[in-house]
Amino acid sequence: MNKTVKTVIRIAALVLLAALVGLSLYSINAARLSGNALPMPLGFGMTVVLSGSMEPALSVGDLLIVVPQDAYRVEDVVVYQTSRTAVVHRIVAIEGEAYTTRGDANNTEDKPITFENIKGKVIIVVPFVGYLVNLIKTPIGTAILLGLALLLLEISFRSDKKQDQSELDALKEEIERLKNE
Repeated sequence: MNKTVKTVIRIAALVLLAALVGLSLYSINAARLSGNALPMPLGFGMTVVLSGSMEPALSVGDLLIVVPQDAYRVEDVVVYQTSRTAVVHRIVAIEGEAYTTRGDANNTEDKPITFENIKGKVIIVVPFVGYLVNLIKTPIGTAILLGLALLLLEISFRSDKKQDQSELDALKEEIERLKNE
């Protein structure tokens, strides 16, 4: 692989890493400072299933991609906010402005909510990836991610340096050979 391609890959990896760390820090701060349980800086949000209330449709550790909708219907799985907590449940009834939700594994319905409480509808479920996302959101997880990225960059640069050194050594040998002729 030539050096230009490697440089582009390194820059792309650093940009991706910076975006992940930036979104992680933004999410943590938005949740703590403003009380927003599901920030959506890019028009969608990500949350992780933390309980078994939606089994078997959703499992603990599933990563959910959530998008706000203009309207919600019965059977939609939505994320709504109560105080500072995000809840993932299914809409089971709509009466005027009141939306009633319930976890699929629960026997009782939740207290009715309004449209304003609903953050969005679950549109994508990625099984088990939520465990990784939750790890990255912790200070230790962020440090591990940064450490691994720096280690990979260092390994990549060392490989280039070895290759450059062998090319330089081969060039020196060729110069010596030509001098001796």
